[in-house]
Amino acid sequence: MEHLSNPNPLFEIFVGTLILIVVIFVHGVGIRSISLQFSKSWAQVTSVTPHWRLNLMLAVTIAALALLHFAETLIWAVPLYVREIIPSMRDSYYYVLESYTTLGEGNVTLPDTWRLLGPIIAMSGLFTFGWTGSVLVSIMTDFDKFDKLRARRERVEEAKGGQKADLRVSAAY
Repeated sequence: MEHLSNPNPLFEIFVGTLILIVVIFVHGVGIRSISLQFSKSWAQVTSVTPHWRLNLMLAVTIAALALLHFAETLIWAVPLYVREIIPSMRDSYYYVLESYTTLGEGNVTLPDTWRLLGPIIAMSGLFTFGWTGSVLVSIMTDFDKFDKLRARRERVEEAKGGQKADLRVSAAY
C-alpha cells in the first residue's frame, strides 16, 4: 500500500490516464444517450410546436449535459477522497471542479506526490467540454434550421393570404 501513498511519476500518470479513460468513456455513453433522447424529442417537433416546448427541450438537454459533467467530476473526486489524497470529500470535489474547468485558483492542492493528476484532470475537462460544445452546436443548428423553415412557411402563408385579400378587393370594384 506504500506505493499508493507515495507514487512515482509513471504510476501517477498511469493512474491518471486510467481515470481519464473511464471519464471519457462515461462521457461518450452519456453524450450518446442525451443526443439520442434529444433526437427522439426533436422528431416529434412540428411547425405548430409551441416555442415554450422547444425551449423546455433545450433546457432539459442542457441540464442533462451539466449533470453528466458533475458525475464525471465525481469519478475523479471519489478516489482522491477514498485514498485520502485530499482528506475531505468537499475539498476533493472542489479541487476536481477547479482542475476540470481549468479555473485553477489553487485554494486546495494535491500533495506533491500526486500533483501530476491536476493537469490530467484538466485534460479530461478540456476533452469533455469540447465534446459537449460540439453537441450543443449541433443542437443549435437544428433549432436554427427549424426557425428558418418556420419563418419561410409564415412568409409563404402571408403572401398567399395577401393575394387572396387582393383578389377580394379587386372583385369588389
